[in-house]
Amino acid sequence: MNKLLEKKVSKLKNYLGSIDSAIVAFSGGVDSTFLLKIASDILKDKVIAVTAKSPTFTQDELKDSGNMAQRLKVKQVIIETGQLSNKLFTANDKERCYYCKNELMELISKYAKKNNFSHILDGSNYEDINDWRPGIRAVKKWGVVSPLKEAGLTKEEIRTVSKELGLSTWDKPAAACLASRIPYGTEITEDLLKKINSAESVFKKLGLKQVRVRHHGDIARIELPTHDMQKILNGKIKNTIIKSLKKLGYIYITLDIEGYTTGSMNKTLELNSDKYRLAD
Repeated sequence: MNKLLEKKVSKLKNYLGSIDSAIVAFSGGVDSTFLLKIASDILKDKVIAVTAKSPTFTQDELKDSGNMAQRLKVKQVIIETGQLSNKLFTANDKERCYYCKNELMELISKYAKKNNFSHILDGSNYEDINDWRPGIRAVKKWGVVSPLKEAGLTKEEIRTVSKELGLSTWDKPAAACLASRIPYGTEITEDLLKKINSAESVFKKLGLKQVRVRHHGDIARIELPTHDMQKILNGKIKNTIIKSLKKLGYIYITLDIEGYTTGSMNKTLELNSDKYRLAD
């Protein structure tokens, strides 16, 4: 670990050592796992993990988060959210992530108050300040602290230290809610989320870890890292993918030759000539 990175990690630890207790909003991803590990080392049993159970995230991700919390010996609390009963969320405009995060942070805030936790922490990192993330407004609204961001830690730095700490998430692919596969303006429904999840599961069973199946009506637009593209053009694998996705109701199965791109659904947003993209 270089001196600059050591300084950033030290700043993170100093902050965590200055608070009495904390809830970590925990997804089981790279950032929140790293934060939970450091927080548990310092705060011991005065920190817990709170994870959302939602149709916008897969059961596999929920299970993985539970396994990781268990490995870190941190209590995990599951809070069930109800985004699909919120018409503002299901209408799927550009503020979709705000409505989702606002509900979650409100529920966590109520839990924190009831159980006397002094702070709520989330895993936003330093690079997130450049992203189009409406959910950050909800984080600020509920007084949630982002200590990784405050310490100046980037995603790559978090992966580096996670590897040194022996965390299995150090090379975990980026994840995002299933709603991020749906174009703005297309209504979000539970059936559609399940369809997208089933489509992506086809690729994961074939050993392809980083995949997005972007939903465009009867078109499935597949995004993969460029080094994985050739794999799915293999005759047997290609036929398996075509058969499986057509069974789910897609008529056209396309491969986006630009490759996997975070927040690619946001390319349609042209607001004040700024660049917008979601966490993905």
